[in-house]
Amino acid sequence: MPDIHHDVLGIGNAIVDVITHADDAVIDRLGLNRGTMTLIDADTAARLYDEMGPGIEVSGGSAANTIAALASLGGQGAFIGKVSSDQLGTIFRHDITALGIRFLAEPAKDGTPTGRCLIFVTPDAQRTMQTFLGVSAELAPRDIDEAAVASARITYLEGYLWDRPDAKDAFRKAAQVAHEAKRLVALSLSDPFCVDRHRADFRTLVEHHVDVLFANEDEIVSLYGEHSFDAALQQVRHHCWIAALTRSEKGSVIVSNNEVHIVDAEPVGAVVDSTGAGDAYAAGFLFALTQERDLVTCARVGGVCAAEVIGHMGARAETSLAKLVADRLG
Repeated sequence: MPDIHHDVLGIGNAIVDVITHADDAVIDRLGLNRGTMTLIDADTAARLYDEMGPGIEVSGGSAANTIAALASLGGQGAFIGKVSSDQLGTIFRHDITALGIRFLAEPAKDGTPTGRCLIFVTPDAQRTMQTFLGVSAELAPRDIDEAAVASARITYLEGYLWDRPDAKDAFRKAAQVAHEAKRLVALSLSDPFCVDRHRADFRTLVEHHVDVLFANEDEIVSLYGEHSFDAALQQVRHHCWIAALTRSEKGSVIVSNNEVHIVDAEPVGAVVDSTGAGDAYAAGFLFALTQERDLVTCARVGGVCAAEVIGHMGARAETSLAKLVADRLG
């Protein structure tokens, strides 16, 4: 078995987030699907960018956000995702490597530009995301670093990337390499939009290739075509080792075989922006899991990380998550 080099290796979209505040009237005027992620083309991205108010630009992407939070917790992380050799690609590479994360991808020299996600945050802290995936969607099996996957405790797959055939093959390859090396595979369902598009594929992936599943209430209900959270919970418990199901202010429910743990949400002041809450939760949970903590502690660490992120604009922590977890949980 290869030596462990990383706690978690993330595979996902390498994109830059552009975040702005917007009221509901703006969402309606632009004809956006409130509270979800929608894929857009380059022309739509340019038009919406012109319509956005003042905002901030930060490196993002769901799995990349998770690995960034893992680094803040003190974990060893690596990331596979595609960028171009353009301005946004340079920003992304700088930001992720500056965190001590190993970036396992060479920039594309020409062709499709680096992806970006335009995020409209409404007063209730919900985020409406319009995503131009750019070159990140061109991930293929040849981009999977087999040695890195085999030497990571957990390989974490981002559901947002599951769209093109090459990306699906890349996920399957990564899962196969991980399991052959007796490592774990984790998956985030990412968004109800993704589940609605790929429900059958996701169910097959979860049942045959995934050890640890992350989903929120809407995603897990959609995955199994159920009408209630409890009914969906009963189905997922038979399909993977651990299912970590988040329920916003209700906290999370962790299911593992015959175990069911209900874990309260961590206290938080004003909720400013829910962008990245699930990413941060996954980071905390996976970090604690690599430290062989019990499932309730894994969920609590995830909750602390999520609470930090929703207290400010942007999907990445503004304080040391390692210190925050130590202060909250000891």
